[in-house]
Amino acid sequence: MDTIKLAIIGCGGMGHAHQASFTELQNEITVTATCDIELEKARAMAELLGARHYSADYHEILEYCDAVLLVLPHHLHFEVGMECLRAGKHVLMEKPLCNTERQCLDLIHLAQAKHLTLMTAYPVRYLPLYRQLKDIIAQKTYGDVFQVSIWTEQYTMTNIWSKSAEKLGGGQLFSHGCHYIDCLLWYLGNPVRGFHLGTNYGTPWMEKEGTSNVTMEFENGALGYHFGTWGAKGSKLNYSVHAHFTEAMVELNVSDGLMYLHQFGDEPKLIASYEPGKNTQFEIGHFAHCIRTGEVPETNGPESLQGLRNIWRMYEAEQKGVIADLHGLGLKQEWDVPNLAKLPQR
Repeated sequence: MDTIKLAIIGCGGMGHAHQASFTELQNEITVTATCDIELEKARAMAELLGARHYSADYHEILEYCDAVLLVLPHHLHFEVGMECLRAGKHVLMEKPLCNTERQCLDLIHLAQAKHLTLMTAYPVRYLPLYRQLKDIIAQKTYGDVFQVSIWTEQYTMTNIWSKSAEKLGGGQLFSHGCHYIDCLLWYLGNPVRGFHLGTNYGTPWMEKEGTSNVTMEFENGALGYHFGTWGAKGSKLNYSVHAHFTEAMVELNVSDGLMYLHQFGDEPKLIASYEPGKNTQFEIGHFAHCIRTGEVPETNGPESLQGLRNIWRMYEAEQKGVIADLHGLGLKQEWDVPNLAKLPQR
């Protein structure tokens, strides 16, 4: 296969975030077409990336590509994703996969039936520091991990594309926290219970939560925590991960691209560093590799769906004022079951 011909559908902020990645991957991927409902945005993106075709209607560009990167509002993921799969195109879907369980299942089943690559754009999983932490956990370099805490602190009032819970599929947790629920499952295994507390106090522009706290317990007794806010007027932690092991604590200062080792009696030790930024070339390169080889992506449809099911169950439990039963929602557990997003009936 020559370079993979890729079309970008959606030329807003995230579309531009991928620009540097295509330069780095020019021997593997060629952007051949762009699309946006605002034609000028599609034209500008096409000029920026050297694409020959652009349009305000995505149907008009599908003949010029092998694969698509869908960078659209969440409520459009299903319709456009299905049309692209029906046209025989591989799909890299910006997170989250879809806004409902049924939509996710239909998208996954169609991709499988047509032997096409369907991958969710969870760039965090592919970033070198996060992957190094995954190896440290798996190899028990500093003993057993018993707590992973993730913080993401942003201010979004000026750049959030939608305040609507229906269009977002939820609030901050569903729209952005899905990255980090995915990471907690990837790091810690099968969940057993958890809870979410969210509020739009401090983020009144949001219909649903703009600030979110999640705690999850896993089969081996380890705990995972995620705090995210879209209302931060300042930040100390920014994007940070603390992994507590029986022999040490490992800190990821993601915003600065640094990893530190903390042990009692010693000064923090810098053990890894990487250029900070979105660095989406890793996920896009993986997408290209899977198209070429037929391998299943790491952030594939079923695993993405399992992560979202954890969120849906915690949302439901929050409404009912109970702890969510999360049994059966690990990344590698049986996924092709309808209504698994609902809390089990006891």
